[in-house]
Amino acid sequence: MPDPARVRAMFGRIAGRYDLLNRLLSGGIDRRWRKRAVGCAGTLEGSVVVDACCGTGDLALAFARAGARVVGVDFTPEMLRIARPEKPLERGLYAQGDAMRLPFRAAVADVASIAFGLRNVEDRRSCLREMARVLRPGGLVLVLEFGMPRGRFLGAWYRFYFTRVLPRVGGWISGDRDAYSYLPDTVLDWPTATELRAEMASLGLEDCGFRALTGGIAYLHWGRVPA
Repeated sequence: MPDPARVRAMFGRIAGRYDLLNRLLSGGIDRRWRKRAVGCAGTLEGSVVVDACCGTGDLALAFARAGARVVGVDFTPEMLRIARPEKPLERGLYAQGDAMRLPFRAAVADVASIAFGLRNVEDRRSCLREMARVLRPGGLVLVLEFGMPRGRFLGAWYRFYFTRVLPRVGGWISGDRDAYSYLPDTVLDWPTATELRAEMASLGLEDCGFRALTGGIAYLHWGRVPA
């Protein structure tokens, strides 16, 4: 279970190189993954989106460009200091807050999203419940998260890259080897896509499903608040 103080301090340390390393270490594929998440939400014009663990604002900005009104929430102020000037939201804002205690009343949003952040919260079930709480009836929970490819060749290659190459390159560029060792540690300990789907359904979400992206390097999960 991640320690919130450690997670906040870690992301604060790497905030300045966070976007650069995301593009470099994923080969730019992370942008395609976020585009798939936005597309999964359907027509967004006039919708309200709460993006939890928004980081430097990539997914929040993608939702805003699709026509949504967006509030990006993150508990690391260093991340928000980058998001606000570099990725401004035309119809929205960034706010500091905890994904397990979102600063909104119930039933105010149409979509609640979290990209590569659910692994980092202290209690993912509490976070998912909180995301569901802020949604109107029929609202959509979206989770974009890393996975481990299952194919024999891709799985072996990716595990080597993820556990050996990524920590060294990320640590060298960011100056923080621990942060980029933390990433594979949390992914290797993450539930399978089938297990996470069952967990979301156990919390009362309906029509839960998932889609493997780039051979299972990432997964897009979804579920709806009962209408």
